[in-house]
Amino acid sequence: MNERIRAREVRVIDDEGNQIGILPPFEALKMARSKNLDLVEISPTAQPPVCRIMDYGKFLYQQEKKEREAKKHQKTITVKEVKFRINVDEHDYQTKKNHVLRFLDEGDKVKATIFFRGREMTRQSLGRQILERLIKDVEDKGLVEFRPRQEGNTLHLILAPKKAAATQQAPTRAQA
Repeated sequence: MNERIRAREVRVIDDEGNQIGILPPFEALKMARSKNLDLVEISPTAQPPVCRIMDYGKFLYQQEKKEREAKKHQKTITVKEVKFRINVDEHDYQTKKNHVLRFLDEGDKVKATIFFRGREMTRQSLGRQILERLIKDVEDKGLVEFRPRQEGNTLHLILAPKKAAATQQAPTRAQA
């Protein structure tokens, strides 16, 4: 901007958006100074480079304002974790399944984990059965992002909310 522009000639656009033409940078800078504004290089790769006469401080403020507004409307996806045991009782399973359904309704991803201790490592098929049952129970609300996978002494899978449920739920969250 201003004196830092090194091109021989620049295409100048005034503060109202009208094209003035191709001028040497010092003349364009003189025009900008007469209006108490800055000469800002908009497109340095164009032939000749395009410069605009504007209030640079106001421009930066507007950019920051747009970025803040965009940040407000973006949704961060969090991963919630639900832990199971291979000897989980029916009522506990139902409770945790309901937690998974609630998390998926809220638009969050869910990581279901089964942790094997000691001799439980020999009964890995029970863990897989629990996770397969969970997948079957929540298939209408979520889809499987990662199938059940064994890593060391843990078996886990990741469920993501279905697109229709996530977009339908988003407006009700904003109202609350």
